[in-house]
Amino acid sequence: MDKNLFVELKQSLIEAKAIRHGKLQPSRQFEVESIDVKAVRERTKLSQEEFATAIHVSVRTLQNWEQHRRTPTGPAAALLKIVNTAPEVAIKALHAPFDTI
Repeated sequence: MDKNLFVELKQSLIEAKAIRHGKLQPSRQFEVESIDVKAVRERTKLSQEEFATAIHVSVRTLQNWEQHRRTPTGPAAALLKIVNTAPEVAIKALHAPFDTI
């Protein structure tokens, strides 16, 4: 291993430990907005099975999201944001046949 790379890696680990113990402020922080999937589903007035079918995921996946064992990411998170913003429109669009789009 390159000696400079090793020194940089070692310094990074020392800084990470100091940040974890509150002795040093991180250079940047990221906040991830959490989606309350259960509240989104309840706004649609659909059962877990109906909602899971509508958004094309398994009931088990939906349950994991609702119970915070898993977090929806990527397209699923985007779809849930749309459903949360306009539940009636989103559900209607999800039930529409492709030839009407």
